[in-house]
Amino acid sequence: MNKAKASSEKSVSASSRTISLLSQLEKINLDPVLGESDSARHVTSKILHLVQSQEKTRKEMTSKGSTGIEIILSTLENTRDPQTIVNILNILIEIVSIGGGRRASVLVTKGGTQILLQLLLSASKDSPPNEELMVLLHTLLAKIGPKDRKIGVKARINGVLNISLNLVKHNLQNHRLVLPCLQVLRVYSTNSVNAVSLGKNGVVELMFKIIGPFSKRNTSLMKVALDTLAALLKSKTNARRAVDRGYVQALLTIYVDWHRHDSRHRYMLIRKGVLQCIKSITNIKLGRKAFIDANGMKILYNTSQECLAVRTLDPLVNTSSLIMRKCFPKNRLPLPTIKSTFHFQLPVIPASGPVAQLYNLPPDVDDVVDESDDNDDAETESEIETEIDDDKDQHFKNDDIETDINKLKPRQELGRSIEELKMYEQFFPELSENFQEWDLVSKEPKPFVPDANLSGPIVVPTASEEHSAVANPSTKGVALKECSPLLTEECNRRPVFLELPKKDGAKGGSLHQQNDQRNMLPSSQCLSQEIVKGLDRISLQNSAKNDQHSGTGCVIEKENKAGITTLASSKPCEHVSPCGGSLLEGSSVQLGKLCCTGVDSEEEDDSRSSSSGEHATLQVSEVSPVHDCDLYLEMVKNTKSIPEYSEVAYPDYFGHIPPPFKEPILERRYGVQRTKICQDIERLIHQNDIIDKVVYDLDNSSFSVPEEADVLKFNSKFESGNLRKVIQIRKNEYDLILNSDINSNHYHQWFYFEVSGMKTGIGYRFNIINCEKSNSQFNYGMQPLMYSVQEALRCRPCWTRVGTDICYYKNHFSRSSIAAGGQKGKSYYTITFTVTFQHKEDVCYFAYHYPYTYSTLKMHLRKLESMHNPQQIYFRHDVLCKTLAGNSCPLVTITAMPESNYYEHIYQFRNRPYIFLSARVHPGETNASWVMKGTLEYLMSNSPNAQSLRESYIFKIIPMLNPDGVINGNHRCSLSGEDLNRQWQNPNPDLHPTIYHAKGLLQYLASIKRLPLVYCDYHGHSRKKNVFMYGCSIKETMWHTSVNAASCDLMEDPAYRALPKILSHTAPAFCMGSCSFVVEKSKESTARVVVWREIGVQRSYTMESTLCGCDQGKYKGLQIGTRELEEMGAKFCVGLLRLKRMSSPLEYNLPSNLLDIENELIESSCKVTSPTTYVLDEDEPRFLEEVDYSAESNDEDIELADNVGDYEATNQDDGLSDPDSTRIHLS
Repeated sequence: MNKAKASSEKSVSASSRTISLLSQLEKINLDPVLGESDSARHVTSKILHLVQSQEKTRKEMTSKGSTGIEIILSTLENTRDPQTIVNILNILIEIVSIGGGRRASVLVTKGGTQILLQLLLSASKDSPPNEELMVLLHTLLAKIGPKDRKIGVKARINGVLNISLNLVKHNLQNHRLVLPCLQVLRVYSTNSVNAVSLGKNGVVELMFKIIGPFSKRNTSLMKVALDTLAALLKSKTNARRAVDRGYVQALLTIYVDWHRHDSRHRYMLIRKGVLQCIKSITNIKLGRKAFIDANGMKILYNTSQECLAVRTLDPLVNTSSLIMRKCFPKNRLPLPTIKSTFHFQLPVIPASGPVAQLYNLPPDVDDVVDESDDNDDAETESEIETEIDDDKDQHFKNDDIETDINKLKPRQELGRSIEELKMYEQFFPELSENFQEWDLVSKEPKPFVPDANLSGPIVVPTASEEHSAVANPSTKGVALKECSPLLTEECNRRPVFLELPKKDGAKGGSLHQQNDQRNMLPSSQCLSQEIVKGLDRISLQNSAKNDQHSGTGCVIEKENKAGITTLASSKPCEHVSPCGGSLLEGSSVQLGKLCCTGVDSEEEDDSRSSSSGEHATLQVSEVSPVHDCDLYLEMVKNTKSIPEYSEVAYPDYFGHIPPPFKEPILERRYGVQRTKICQDIERLIHQNDIIDKVVYDLDNSSFSVPEEADVLKFNSKFESGNLRKVIQIRKNEYDLILNSDINSNHYHQWFYFEVSGMKTGIGYRFNIINCEKSNSQFNYGMQPLMYSVQEALRCRPCWTRVGTDICYYKNHFSRSSIAAGGQKGKSYYTITFTVTFQHKEDVCYFAYHYPYTYSTLKMHLRKLESMHNPQQIYFRHDVLCKTLAGNSCPLVTITAMPESNYYEHIYQFRNRPYIFLSARVHPGETNASWVMKGTLEYLMSNSPNAQSLRESYIFKIIPMLNPDGVINGNHRCSLSGEDLNRQWQNPNPDLHPTIYHAKGLLQYLASIKRLPLVYCDYHGHSRKKNVFMYGCSIKETMWHTSVNAASCDLMEDPAYRALPKILSHTAPAFCMGSCSFVVEKSKESTARVVVWREIGVQRSYTMESTLCGCDQGKYKGLQIGTRELEEMGAKFCVGLLRLKRMSSPLEYNLPSNLLDIENELIESSCKVTSPTTYVLDEDEPRFLEEVDYSAESNDEDIELADNVGDYEATNQDDGLSDPDSTRIHLS
C-alpha cells in the first residue's frame, strides 16, 4: 500500500516537475536577457533527463492540449547557445524515437520541419560544421521526414538540399555522420525534382562509391545507401545517368557477390536493396536493354531458383521475378491482326467511337505491334514540381459518381411519339383479350392452339429474312458417312441405318408423363451405344435445299484414322435424357468427333483416384426435362452464325446435370504464380527447349490439324465457341489465343473450345495469353469448367470445375495502343491452368463458365411451350425483332389464365402489374442465362406458389438480348462491335435492334400508364463473389458525394430496397452487403439507369451473379454451379411474390396452405471477407471483395414484418424451402 502511494506521489511529482520546467523555459523565451544565460541550458538539461528516464514525460509532451512541443520548438528557434540546441535536439529525438509515427506527426504539425531546416542552414555556415549538431539534426530530420509530405519542397526552398550531400562527400570515412545524412537524402529523393537536382550534383556516383566492392563491414551504412540509391534511380534522368556509366553491370556483380557470400542469409536486406536499385533502373527502356545485355535475366533466374528452398528469402524471389517480367522482351501476339477472324459488314457505320476507328484504319496498318516502348526514353524529365496536396488519410473519392441532382431526378421521357409506339401493341394482346372463345370454367384440360392471326415480328430493314426449315417427321434415320479404311471389323459390321424408338407424338402432356416416357427407355439408348460405336463423327445431311442464311448449309467431313472399338458400359444410365427417335433427323449439322477408343471399364474407373477428393454426396435430379437432344438439333439448323458453323458441341447436345458433389473454392497453392512466371522466363533463357508449333489456326484457311499422336487436337467451330489459335510450347504445354469480338479488336475473356487426343496421367498446361482484365477470380479460387464426353457416355453428362496451379497474371505480350483505347504500354494477361485427364483419347470441352447457347434457349422455350397446361398458364412466345444476322430475339409473356371469361376475372387479368425481365446482353455472362432458366422454369411450374405468382403479375421476359453475340462466341459485344448495355440512351434501330425494341416495349407501357412494378436485367460479375443487385437512388448517390446539403431535404421512397432485402433473407447466394444503389456517370446509358431515369421505374435493377462462388451464407466457400444459379432465378420469383404480399396483403384470398410458408429463412451474413492468397503485388494488387460504395443505410432499411406472409414454397410444393433441395421440379 505504501509502495503504491509512493509510486503515485512520485508520478505526480514528475508531472509537476515537467510542467514547472516548461513554464520556466517559456519565461526564458520571453526574456531575451535570460535567453543567453545558462538558465536555458540548465532547464533543457533537466527536461532531457526526465524525457530519457520517464515515458510518462514523453507522453505529456505530445498529449492533446499540451503546449510542451511549442515551447521546446520556440526555444530552439530563438536560442543561439550550442549546448541548449543540442539538449533540445536530444529531447525531440527521445520523444519521436518511441511511440510510432504519431509523435513525429505532432512535431510536423507544430512547424518542426521548417525550424530544423533553418537551423541546418545556419549551422552549415560554421567552418568547420559542428559534427555533433549535424548528426543530431540529420537524425531528427530522418525520423520526422517521412511524416511530412512537403519536406522535399521545404528543403529545396530553404536551400539545404546540397548541405547533406556535401557532408557525405567530405566525410566518407566518418560513418557516424554519413549514416543520418544518407537517411535524409533518401527522404529528399522521394520528390522527383529533388532527385534530379541531387543527381546533377553527383549523388548517384557518390552512392556507388559507398556500396562499392563486396564487403561485410559497415553493412548498416550500405543498407541505407542502397535504399537512397533506389529512391534516386526512380528518376529517369538519374536512371539514364546510371546506365551510361555502366552501373547496371556493377549492380548485378554486387548482387551475385552477396548471394554467394551470404550463405547464412543474414544480409537479406542488403540483397533486397540491390534488387530494388535494379528494379528502379529498369523502369526505362535503356535500363532494360542494359539488363538484358548484362545477362541479367539468367543471373536473376539462377539466383532466385537457388533461393526457392528458403521461405525467408521469398522477398528476393518475388522482386527478382518482378524485374525479370518487366525486362522480358515485349512480344507481339502471333497474329496477323488483332481484329476478329470473322467479319460482318455493318449496315450503318457509326460516326464515332471504337467501331468507327476500326473501319477507318488504313488496310496496311499493323494493329498488333506496340509502338509505345520505342519512345519512352525520348520524354524529357519534367522539372515541374507536381505536388500531391491531398492528405493520405482522406477518404476515397470516386469521380464517377453523378453529382448533378438534376440529372439524377427521374424524368419520364418517351422519346418517341404515341403513334410510333403503337407498333408494340401487338406484343400486348393480354390487354385486349376477352377469352370469349375459351371455355375457362371447365376444368377439363384442352389443347392450346396458338392464334395464327397474331402479328409477326418486327423486321429490321437491314436484317435478312429467316428461312425456316421444317423437318419431315416421317423420315427418321441415321445417315452414315463413309467409313475409314482403318476401322475395325466390328465397326464394318454396323448397320447402315439404325432405327431408333420413336417418342410419343403428343408433346402437350404433363412433365410426369414426359418423365415416365423417359424412364421407360432402355439404358443403352441414353446416348445410343450402337450409334457411338459406329461413328467417329455424326453427319446430319439435309437433302432438301441449302439455306444460304442459316450458316449451317455445309458439312465439313473429317476422318478419324484411329481405330474405334466397341463402346460398352456395365453401369446402367441413371439419368436418361429424352434423346429418342428424332435424334438424327435430317438436318445440315453435325456433332463433334468422338476421338476415343471406348468407354473405360468400370474396373478402371474404380481404380482411378478422384481428383476432387472426398465429396459430400448430394441428391441430384435427372436431366432437365426441358432438354431434348432431338429438338436441340432442330433448333441449331435455323441458327445463323457468321462463321457458318456446321458442328454441334457435345455438351450442348447431351445437356448438363449438376454433379452430385460440392465443388469448393480452390485453395491457391503458395508460390504458384511465381512458378508459372519462372517457367515463362525459361522460354527466353532456354529457347532450344521451346517447340513453338502452331496446332490450330483460324486465320489460316488451309491449316490442317496435326496427326502426331502426342499432340492435342483443338476445335471451336461450333456455336458460342471461341478459340483462334493454339501454339504448342513444350510437349505438354500450349498457348491459346482467343478471338476478338466481331467488329472489335479486344474483349478477350470468354472461351469455349474442344480438346482431344490426350493421354492419362499427364498434366497438360493451358495458357490463354490474350486476356485483358487486370484481375480475375481465377486468382481467388475459381476454376475453369470441363465436360468429358467419356463421362457423358457413362450417363454423367455434366460440366465440372477442374484445374490446378491456376493463376491470372500480366504476361510479356504487348497490347497496341489501337487495342487499348489509345493507352500505351499495356500488356495482355494470362489465364493458366493445368489439367490431368481421366480418360485416354477422350473428347473434352473447356469453358470460362457453364455454356448456354442461343439454340439451347430456343429449345428450352419450345419445350416449356409444349409442356405447359394452357388451361392454367397464359404463355406466349413472340419474336420481338430480328438481329443483325437475322436471328430471332424471343419475347416471352407468362401469367395465369383468368378463372373464367366473366368480366371481373378478365378485368383482374388485364390489370395485373407487369414485371419486365431481361438477360444476356453480354454474351460471356452465361450465368445470367442459367438464372433466367430458373426463373422461367419456376414461372411455368405447377406449384401453388407459382400459380399465385402468375395470378399476381404479368411477366414480360426477353431472355437473350444479344443472340448474335452469344452465337458467335463474343464476350461483350454484338455484331456492331459495341457493348449493347451502353446503348440504352440512344439505341440505333439498325445497329442495336434488340435494345431499340426492348426500350420501345417499356416506352409503350409508360405511354399507356402501365409502368412495370419491377425491371431487372440479369448479369454476371467476373470480379466479385455472391449474387447482388445494383439499383438507383438519388439520396444514396448524394450521400457518397460532398454535396450533402442538397440531399438533406430530399424525400425519396425507400421501396427500391425492399426486393434486395427480401432476397437477402430468402436466397442463400444473395448478399445485401454487396448491393449498391449509387448512380455513376459511366453507367448512365445502361438499362438499369435509363429504365429508372427515362421510363420512370423506381425498382430498376441489375442483378449480378458471380462467376466464381460465395463467401457468405449457406454456400460459403463453394463455387457456384447451375443448381445454385437456377435456384437464384426461382428465389427471385419468390421474392416478387413476397413483395406483392407486402405491398397489398389483403388483395387476394389465399388458400390456407400458402400461409405457412416460412419453413426456414436462410440468414446470410453479408460480411464480405477477402481470401488471403499469394499474389505478387505490382501486377495483381490485393483483390478487394468489398463493394465500391456503402450499400447500407440503416435508417432507410425496410424491415420485413414478422406477421407478413409470403408465398415461398413448402417442401410439398417445390422444395425451395428445403436447404438441401435446390432444384426446381416442374410438377
